[in-house]
Amino acid sequence: MQRHSPTSPLLSLPGAVPAEGRDEGVAAHYGDPFREQRALTAGSGLVDLSHRGVVTVSGDDRLSWLHLLLTQHVSDLPPGRATDALILSANGHIEHALHLVDDGSTVWAHVEPGTQGALLAYLESMKFFYRVEVADRTDDYAVVHLPAGSIADVPDGVVVRETPHGRDLFLPRGDLEAYAGKHGPLAGMLAYEALRVEAHRPRLGYETDHRTIPHEIGLIGSAVHLQKGCYRGQETVARVHNLGKPPRRLVFLHLDGSEVHLPAHGAPVRLASDGPEGRQLGFVTTAVRHYELGPIALALVKRNVPVDAPLLAGDTAAAQEPVVEP
Repeated sequence: MQRHSPTSPLLSLPGAVPAEGRDEGVAAHYGDPFREQRALTAGSGLVDLSHRGVVTVSGDDRLSWLHLLLTQHVSDLPPGRATDALILSANGHIEHALHLVDDGSTVWAHVEPGTQGALLAYLESMKFFYRVEVADRTDDYAVVHLPAGSIADVPDGVVVRETPHGRDLFLPRGDLEAYAGKHGPLAGMLAYEALRVEAHRPRLGYETDHRTIPHEIGLIGSAVHLQKGCYRGQETVARVHNLGKPPRRLVFLHLDGSEVHLPAHGAPVRLASDGPEGRQLGFVTTAVRHYELGPIALALVKRNVPVDAPLLAGDTAAAQEPVVEP
């Protein structure tokens, strides 16, 4: 994955501990991840997502053009309405995930850190004679997340994505420090990810691999519209929806709280009855510590794994709840 994650100035604040891996460039936490989770749950504070890529599409044909490329119905997307969309391979595998909103003249999207370069290259290759302009605005704008219930003000002119989980602001990067200082307390990625896992929300590069199709992780309806025209990968989407079942399914795991370490991304999932040397039936995608639920995780497993079967996530005992029904 291409890396282009500007280092946030908020990492210089007292107590900030840098995140690693895909979230490098922002804080994992600011001293107390559980307190930060509680604050977000109560509707206060903000999360610095300034490492995420920001892409814009402007021009008179922007919505009709994107409608041809994305899995989502966006040809008549009203200004201010947030939506999610995917770009698929010809075989229906997920390549890009866009979290977008149109402000009346420009579509704004934030994407996984480091993926904006490949996304821009693809979009540029598909422009043809359409009246559109695409741009990487990552160096100019920082994404900031305000939790659901937040009463923090939004500066005039700032583009906002309003979702059931909160608001995502496309804030001028130079305003990040001042805005964060006014609207704390700050919460890091550990808190943000814990609430994401609790809500069963998949994330590109975590709940996906090179062969993931949207049905496996519950994105039909939320990011994939089934009554729209052609787009790359649509044949796979329609065939699986109408004629079959996806080969894998997303599950939510309650992990044994007596274990000190969380299973890593990619840790094998097996039937507990088969023991740690048993046949691998899937893998852990994201494991976190939740302030109320304890250690929890998302995992991708084969569709035919019994829904009531106790599992092993790495070496950790786990009980599953289906996110995607078998």
